Amino acid sequence: MAEPAMSVSPYWELTFDADGDTDGGKRDRLLAGVAEHDVRDLVVFSHGWNSDRSGATRLYSRFFAPIPALAPAARLGYVGVVWPSMRFSDEPIPDFPRAVAAELPPRPALDKDTRHALLETFPGRATVIDQIARMLDQQPREERELEEFGRLVRLLVDVVPPGPQVLFAADTMAEGVQQSEPLMFSGSTAEICEEFARAVAELESPGGRAGFSLPNPWDGAHELLRQATYYAMKRRAGTVGERGLGRVVGQLAAKAPNTRVHLVGHSFGARLVSFALRGLPQGVRTVKSVTLLQGAFSHYAFAARLPHDPRAGGVLQGQHLRIDGPLVCCHSRHDSALGTIYPLASRMAGDAQGAAAELALARGLGAKWGAMGYGGVQAVPGTQSFKLSAALKAKLPASGCVNVDAAEVVRRGGAPSGAHSDIVHRELAQLVVAAGRIR
Repeated sequence: MAEPAMSVSPYWELTFDADGDTDGGKRDRLLAGVAEHDVRDLVVFSHGWNSDRSGATRLYSRFFAPIPALAPAARLGYVGVVWPSMRFSDEPIPDFPRAVAAELPPRPALDKDTRHALLETFPGRATVIDQIARMLDQQPREERELEEFGRLVRLLVDVVPPGPQVLFAADTMAEGVQQSEPLMFSGSTAEICEEFARAVAELESPGGRAGFSLPNPWDGAHELLRQATYYAMKRRAGTVGERGLGRVVGQLAAKAPNTRVHLVGHSFGARLVSFALRGLPQGVRTVKSVTLLQGAFSHYAFAARLPHDPRAGGVLQGQHLRIDGPLVCCHSRHDSALGTIYPLASRMAGDAQGAAAELALARGLGAKWGAMGYGGVQAVPGTQSFKLSAALKAKLPASGCVNVDAAEVVRRGGAPSGAHSDIVHRELAQLVVAAGRIR
């Protein structure tokens, strides 16, 4: 039976915690239900930056709705992934951080909805969150108070020693170079808050008088909290994908080896389903397609070597070869969240100095900090490119990376995010069907 708000059936929900552990009951119902319904093609969708389960369910219901008519003879099943992400309540879109390019409120205090979201997203940190909120409200003048604020933010997002999920901002890894935490967590908090504040002022008033006045470092402190949360959710999406969804897909392969799995992800959810490839048990070949919708992670993630640094490669290099089918990356020039905000946020996560000056450079498709959902997969030999209308008429490649320019439909949305969340289109559902050869 479909859940009340769901447009398709059979539908199952998979819920993961921050460590990638799943709700065992829901997982078992999925494993049993796929066999019971003799599902041949299972479409698995992950939301992005969105802490509201009901919002994620509405997205899944709307996106899945056209698929049964597109493949009327297919034995289909559907899965919605729910994972603990969050947003600031003053962000204009549901699943991507507003970052430094957006207009901040007059005072950088936390409203009750954002505080509640922080409490849900970082359980056990209530005292830390209360201290952070109090400092943002009071804005003490002493520099040591900013350093204390930085310590609290690091404690909130649980910065850990280098490991498999502590990655450079661009999701790349250099040979022989030990990974480290972003500069915004390790440098002087006062200096970084001042730099964030200058960047905010410059981006809100380009060419204006922002550079002639002293910035309020507490504006930068508010942005530091936002970016630290962004960093934590980006890291969490990788963890949930690799340790959570990848394992469940492996369990499903053991239980129902003839079921073909099609992974779909939006924004950070695209990062999640991509990291699920890294978590697949050895030898599992049941993932038949992966479709990334406005993916909020590095366009070099699958690259073996980077154009600007031959020592380094993407953290997911070679993982697309684990798909028994294509990896299809939808991108749009109308996605200003990924065209301007994402590169700037990634730049600041790696190096907070000179962030405003980096903005113009980051906008280019070949930029070091570019996102999948703006320019597509980069630096992977053999990647083919299509316009969306052509992709829907052609027979898509049976393997490898495929870039699809979806700007003809992914085009609606206001500043600063643009069309980042404009993904509910019949054409994109049709592309998922085509990528997976669902019949």
